[in-house]
Amino acid sequence: MQQQSAIQAEEAEKIPFVGDKEPLSSLAAEYKAGGSPVLLEKIKILSEQYAAIRRTRGDGNCFFRSFMFAYLEHILESQDRAEVDRVRANVEECRRTLQKLGYPEFTFEDFFALFLEQLESVIQGSEASISDEELVKRSRDQSVSDYVVMFFRFVTSGEIRKRSEFFEPFILGLTSASVEQFCKSAVEPMGEESDHVHITALSDALGVPIRVVYLDRSSCDNGSVSVNHHDFTPVAGNNNSGGSEAVNPFITLLYRPGHYDILYPK
Repeated sequence: MQQQSAIQAEEAEKIPFVGDKEPLSSLAAEYKAGGSPVLLEKIKILSEQYAAIRRTRGDGNCFFRSFMFAYLEHILESQDRAEVDRVRANVEECRRTLQKLGYPEFTFEDFFALFLEQLESVIQGSEASISDEELVKRSRDQSVSDYVVMFFRFVTSGEIRKRSEFFEPFILGLTSASVEQFCKSAVEPMGEESDHVHITALSDALGVPIRVVYLDRSSCDNGSVSVNHHDFTPVAGNNNSGGSEAVNPFITLLYRPGHYDILYPK
């Protein structure tokens, strides 16, 4: 078992943390040889709505890394200053949450500072502003990329602990651990895979809606094939949408059992 996971880790390291944008046809090509007809049919359906995919390294951090890149890329393209200001306010709230929960500031401060630095750098017009190419380069730089992943892990952990009564039933469905044990063993350490609980908590804490599209071998009872997705919509008040209407997610991730990549709508 140890040997198998060492091989998997070695294979993962050959892939950059965040890959280049590829046409969706590259996904079909991956499954052509000996692929399941159900998967090929689903990829065909996906190609009607989505134009491209950006792969991330399968090292257990792929959800957080995909979210990081997709979010910063969205800000870089939209130049949405109001969104940056909104998320900064939520980040400050996350900082206060961790302080109230008893986390010493030095354990998370550097991760928060680095994320806010990246957030500001994608807004154009200052000496620190960066280009698309630079964003890709930074997302592949371990010292930047891993720090932002750790920032998200702390934010997620803080949100789960703050609303432990809400999250506890979901955690008990996954494991016999307490909320605190779950955060210490399955949320905060690097390389621990993410589940619905992590995505819900991060979406709620930052007020960012996330769509996850599922690519698996399941088909309907009548044999027909459709592609399911789930929208993680932040709890009311965190996304400042001005009302209770659903906000369309601008981040879309593709989930294949155990792994997340970024999808680009047409």
